[in-house]
Amino acid sequence: MPSSTVENYLKRIFLEQQAEPTGDIVSMKNLAGAMGVTAGTATSMAKSLADSKLVAYEPYGGVKLTARGRTVALRVLRRHRLIECLLVEALGLDWSEVHDEAEKLEHAISDKLLDRIDEFLGFPSVDPHGDPIPTAGGEIRHSALTALTEVEQGAEVRIARVLDQDEQFLRFVDRHMLRPGTRARVLVQDHAAEAVTVQSGKLPAVTMGRTAAAKIMVELIKG
Repeated sequence: MPSSTVENYLKRIFLEQQAEPTGDIVSMKNLAGAMGVTAGTATSMAKSLADSKLVAYEPYGGVKLTARGRTVALRVLRRHRLIECLLVEALGLDWSEVHDEAEKLEHAISDKLLDRIDEFLGFPSVDPHGDPIPTAGGEIRHSALTALTEVEQGAEVRIARVLDQDEQFLRFVDRHMLRPGTRARVLVQDHAAEAVTVQSGKLPAVTMGRTAAAKIMVELIKG
């Protein structure tokens, strides 16, 4: 079994690949930043992962997962996101505090226990933040979502995913009722001020910067 450090690297490479425009190579600079280590430490780990056939490493280029590495990464991601669901739905923890707990527990439970958790929760397709949960077979479903910054003024939307796991940001989202599953209306798209104003339910409208709004993914409600 891969160590927790190896699993963390593979999971992070997968997530960084998803964020890359080409979905391919992750630079060592980006990997080091995401892991909170020096470039030298990240490079040493990349070489070790390449020796284990978990990544393809290009000197002065970056890394990308092999098929084997992707399988491991998705298995870890599945554990993480199902654990988050369990902590929120069954144990009542706040969604802003489950990420760190899941980071610890994702390395400690067996696939057998995970399958029972999945069944107990009713086979959820997304976690509390709207992130897709990989299937036991290693597949991950990606829905066509739009960033709040790209929605036309006046449009009604359903919040589908919150990309930032930072506790303060999640509490801000929660305070203004912008959690996944809720409906909202885009009142103003102010490109000059780099701001977006939205309203959810009967709460007062809230204005946020475009950097924050870009972290909220939505589905358009037609009709």
